[in-house]
Amino acid sequence: MTQRHTRFGPVEVVYDDAVLVPRPWTIEQSRWAAALLQDLPAGPVLELCAGAGQIGLVVAVETGRALVQVDVDPRACDFARGNAERAGVGSDVRCGDLRHALTGDERFPFVLADPPYVPSEDVDALSDDPKDAIDGGADGLDIARTCIEVAGAHLLDGGLVLLQLRSSEQADLLRPEAVDHGLEVAEVRTVGTSGALVLLRRTP
Repeated sequence: MTQRHTRFGPVEVVYDDAVLVPRPWTIEQSRWAAALLQDLPAGPVLELCAGAGQIGLVVAVETGRALVQVDVDPRACDFARGNAERAGVGSDVRCGDLRHALTGDERFPFVLADPPYVPSEDVDALSDDPKDAIDGGADGLDIARTCIEVAGAHLLDGGLVLLQLRSSEQADLLRPEAVDHGLEVAEVRTVGTSGALVLLRRTP
């Protein structure tokens, strides 16, 4: 499979058709995260559903923080490792199920997540994308729910979660479930017609 190269902010990303193509609008998640991290405790950033790693890598380059990146796809993990090395970023890339990739005592000041969020019935219309990288189940939120569960278990007090979704409507669906994991939706930003970024924090 032919490898491709693209610029994503300050980093060069290598990927192929087996992983999700870096989408230019998602750099807004990196930029918002980098700004938020200025006021958070020290420690590495956790990135769930990292894919080829570009969103977290921009955060690491701009903040100097180390990364722990998790993805279930071995191909994506290989690209994430290579992209981190090229960017000069210290990244601990872990390949496997989100629920089992971390040890029970690991805590992070910030969690990034870019889960598949396309409802299954809409996946066939997006045939250029790898199905496993975009299929989020019946309502598009199956993997997002897992991300919230993992984030709630591994977030430091005072930490934040920045989740990427398809729409603000999906964010509204997740609000009550976030509370079940000790989190609340603090802000939702839509980026044109491309998607939504959802900021979560610990419930008081």
